[in-house]
Amino acid sequence: MPTTVLLLILIATTSLYPLATNSAPIVGLDSFLTGQSRLDPQSTKDSFSSLPTSLKKSLSSPSSFHIPSLISSLLSLSLPISLHVRLVGTSFPADSPALLSSFLSAAHSSNHFQIISPSADQFGHSPSHRLAVRHSFHLDVSLSPASLSSRLSTTLESLISSTVSPLRSSLLSIPHDSIDQIIKQDFENEKPVEGVYIYILSLGSSSKSYAYSYSHGDPSPGFTKCLGSVWTGKERYFWIDLGAGPVDYGPALSGDGVLPRGEFHPLAALHGRPKSQKALLADLASLIYSAYQVLVVPSLRIPVHFDNSLIVQFIHIYASESKDSTGLDWKTIERTFMDEVNDGGLLLGDQSLRFKYYSVNFDDCSICSYAISRSINSYTSRFLFDNYTLIVSEYLDSKRLHQILSNSAEEFRRVASLPEEDMGRVLPVYVFDLEHNMLLLLDRYHESIAFRDMVIAVRTKNTQTVSDYSCNGRHVFTRTRELERPIVGSILQSMWGVSPTHLSWSPMHNSTLVDYTWSIGQTPFGPFSEISSLSFVQKDAARRNVLLTYLNYSITSAIDVLDSISAHGGERNLLKQSQHIEFTQRWNLFKYKLDKAVSALSHFNFEMALFYLRSSDHDLFAMHSFVYHASQEIEASLVCFKDPPFPWASTSLSAFSFLALFYAYAKRDRLFRNKRKQF
Repeated sequence: MPTTVLLLILIATTSLYPLATNSAPIVGLDSFLTGQSRLDPQSTKDSFSSLPTSLKKSLSSPSSFHIPSLISSLLSLSLPISLHVRLVGTSFPADSPALLSSFLSAAHSSNHFQIISPSADQFGHSPSHRLAVRHSFHLDVSLSPASLSSRLSTTLESLISSTVSPLRSSLLSIPHDSIDQIIKQDFENEKPVEGVYIYILSLGSSSKSYAYSYSHGDPSPGFTKCLGSVWTGKERYFWIDLGAGPVDYGPALSGDGVLPRGEFHPLAALHGRPKSQKALLADLASLIYSAYQVLVVPSLRIPVHFDNSLIVQFIHIYASESKDSTGLDWKTIERTFMDEVNDGGLLLGDQSLRFKYYSVNFDDCSICSYAISRSINSYTSRFLFDNYTLIVSEYLDSKRLHQILSNSAEEFRRVASLPEEDMGRVLPVYVFDLEHNMLLLLDRYHESIAFRDMVIAVRTKNTQTVSDYSCNGRHVFTRTRELERPIVGSILQSMWGVSPTHLSWSPMHNSTLVDYTWSIGQTPFGPFSEISSLSFVQKDAARRNVLLTYLNYSITSAIDVLDSISAHGGERNLLKQSQHIEFTQRWNLFKYKLDKAVSALSHFNFEMALFYLRSSDHDLFAMHSFVYHASQEIEASLVCFKDPPFPWASTSLSAFSFLALFYAYAKRDRLFRNKRKQF
């Protein structure tokens, strides 16, 4: 009996909002589309004509439209992502998972995906930083087995005891590899993996303070190596060691992205004054939520549309007689991307990625000399020697350089003998290798800058400089002739819209936020890491950004169709009976495919998501065609109404009243004469 009542309530609720949701799956449609994905994985053909009659009949109901509900159903699409948090260590009480879950659930609500630098639409409207698709996480918090904590504690103590104390730092430098191998083995045991795993390590107090190093070699007075307490894996896991540190990295004095020092940052939750269990878990909730926003659902740098062919053109503009490849190994840059492509990452469907190399002598390129000379600016800095001294330094204005290269693209193509690429998306990477003894950076701070249509990098004979950043109490030295890692990061931004790990768009602040918390370890972004390889953060973002842009376009186009129907008086006035039936079938099929694409995205099945989005294009095009042709057939008509009958009653009454008044006026002397008194 309760089941029957629940079913009746569900049917009644569905009937109030026809076509708004697909709460009940259409029997047989899922298997039909799965079969089509095997027969036509690129969805080049419209499968609607192949639908069995029974499925078309199921797609024909309900037959009535409620356009606001349909639009609401499109805008309510949300991408759920499973987030598995593992608390590792004996210091976490048994009630920690429940309390941490409550903190995270209270802090999180379904939010939209954001774009840092959106594109203006074709009508010139102000661009929106918000995509139509939302995201949310499904949380799973649990205590890890004691065996994992024991293995990690034993390994860590062994590493600490065998490491020599450094002279210039209070932190022991522990290689991250040994800890990561143990955590990776535990992650492998969880397969098949659904979602992202976060390991929070609290292994108890150690004999010495330590932090993790991410590359070989020791730091020196002229070579800074930043230590950290986090690591992101190539697969979908990352770990945070609360016992490491406290580490310190960020802008040296001031500026965007300054990290709170000492115990005030959640990474240092276990350091400083003792905290209650609830306060500690509140800090952990803040840390996990920040990691979710930056690493799991990062902002898009730019919207990225799907192209079958991706071509990167390396254009080396050199000024010396012999080209120096030290720090600029094109094969190393190519290998960074092609290794991921060969492992099934970065690309979607039938996409291809190619790298081409060109070189131009600076003496033979007049447009190159003009671009550099016009882009050089200067600035003054004040230094304290015996007294305050002003020093003038030069830098390249990247926007002006980009404008010159864009306006002179044909001339540059002729000088550099660049071929005309007919198909695909071409990303030129201009590297200016200058015979300049002084430091010359882009916009004062950057070796490489990504634009939508190109990447610009520059280096001079100057080998290194002191940056405005510090880590572990020491200034970070930037090796200005090593461009491989900066170029990798710039290509990720321009070709796939991957945002740097320290940048995110905040709708609350209506601006780009800078936070260097996660710009350490395995990331090609930021000044604190030396690693060019990609973690799951960049690999997932590269493919997801293309699909999110695709999905956002499908949703906005479908809303345009509905708005057009509403402007023409509704589907009943616009579409004929036969057109109305097929339009309803197309709409239900389109919405079903969008739901399946979102479901595939939530399971990180990017290939199936691409198939459903490509397949939905056929339905979207058909609906556009229906509305267009139907609007062309609309004929203007003039309906003539009959004249109302003559108002005899009111006219007669008015005439009678007028005659009565006229008669009274004419006989006024007789009717109103004075009766004089007779004497």
